Amino acid sequence: MFLDNRILVFATLLAAGGLAIPSERIWAQTPAIAQENESSGLGSEKAEAPYAIAIFSADATIPLNHRCMGVLPQKSVSITDPLFVHGFAILGPEKPIIVVAIDWCEIRNSSYDAWRDRLANAAGTTRERVLVSSLHQHDAPVIDADAQSLLDGVGLVSELFDPEFHESVLQRVEEALKDAIATTTPITHVGYSESVVEDIASNRRMVNSEGNVSFSRGSSSGREPLFRDAETGLIDPKLRTLSFWNNDQCLLEYHTYATHPMSYYGRGEVTSDFVGLARERRRRDDRSVAQVYASGCSGDVTAGKFNDGTPESRRKLTDRLYEAMCHSSDHIQRIPMEQLTFRNEPLDLEPSRDENLGIDFLTAQLHDETLATEKRILAAMGLASRNRVARGQTMDMPCVDFRVARVVVFPGESFVGYQSIAQELSPGKPVLPIGYGECWTGYVPTESAFLDGFHESWLWVAPGAEARIRSVLRSLFQ
Repeated sequence: MFLDNRILVFATLLAAGGLAIPSERIWAQTPAIAQENESSGLGSEKAEAPYAIAIFSADATIPLNHRCMGVLPQKSVSITDPLFVHGFAILGPEKPIIVVAIDWCEIRNSSYDAWRDRLANAAGTTRERVLVSSLHQHDAPVIDADAQSLLDGVGLVSELFDPEFHESVLQRVEEALKDAIATTTPITHVGYSESVVEDIASNRRMVNSEGNVSFSRGSSSGREPLFRDAETGLIDPKLRTLSFWNNDQCLLEYHTYATHPMSYYGRGEVTSDFVGLARERRRRDDRSVAQVYASGCSGDVTAGKFNDGTPESRRKLTDRLYEAMCHSSDHIQRIPMEQLTFRNEPLDLEPSRDENLGIDFLTAQLHDETLATEKRILAAMGLASRNRVARGQTMDMPCVDFRVARVVVFPGESFVGYQSIAQELSPGKPVLPIGYGECWTGYVPTESAFLDGFHESWLWVAPGAEARIRSVLRSLFQ
């Protein structure tokens, strides 16, 4: 456990005569860590900084009458709150590393490649060093140029997403990144902290009285006693925070937590939902500190036990996540930013063997004008994924080791069990698992979930994914 060598002790000291000394945080460090910080200038105003950070943001709000979640029947009718792209670039002795989190449902296939290639060109780096993730709000777009091209061919132009809108956002982000790189700030220290999140996440998996397993607990199931009273199930309760500092000034906090980020959706009310609302509330606490939030591996985790799909529930979920962010920020553990290590490994996942996801079946659905548009869109997305695999295109799994913690980007809707696997394979060093990277996969269940019979329409990978991801993680962490 990371905190074994640096212990944060809270104490209230009582002075003689009954005079109370207010509570304060006391850092207790091992001699080796204390010596490292002293020699490296922890708290010094003149510490040399081999690294710098460039922080950028851009609006990414979809226009009205735009498709949400790729397949929702109700298109956007109003903007409850804006969608954003938040990101940062780390510049140092090697090529820059770019980290981007987007208030969109998913980015897939050639569109995901385009984001990484164009931001890499803007920053003078390579595709592998651009870590892009979506937050996966459902009242937000799915971007997949390959699927949209297939839809264009059958007369469903711009039904999945609006390419002109997408291009405008990508151009804004490119310009924002370039401007940020022109005005970087030195990083002297990097920090890590974590906090337990109360009463948000619950696993979709439930077992009934006969021992039958289902994954039927959705994002707003809390209105029904069956889902509200069932056990929480497997979750990762920790919100994790990576922070970057210029001496005693925090520059940016990068938070991640594993849950589907929806309180309610499908009404056409575009929103970043409770995760984006908590992030923006935290940003307003101190506008000198940038706030970036990314969803963890949460394909099988929702707020369903604690959320009944009402505006009041959205407010409560926002409050709980915000409080966890504040608590994490109060427990930062800093070390000098002297070195980072970047690794990337290719990940090759086998496509689903389901006959209803075969090329012939999906092609027939795409061309069937009697089907609902949403079913044809889903068929196009499945075809785009299968075509990518058929071309031999693998995914990237990048890992940035900041010494204080590791950041790893996972594909699509990876299940929360992968966070446990990652931490198991990284003993002594925390891992910030980021979900919803390359999203052509849809759900990425663990082997136990496949054995439980997990099967959804948004599942384009076959069993065996866990073994392949474990192998990649071992290589990344060696």
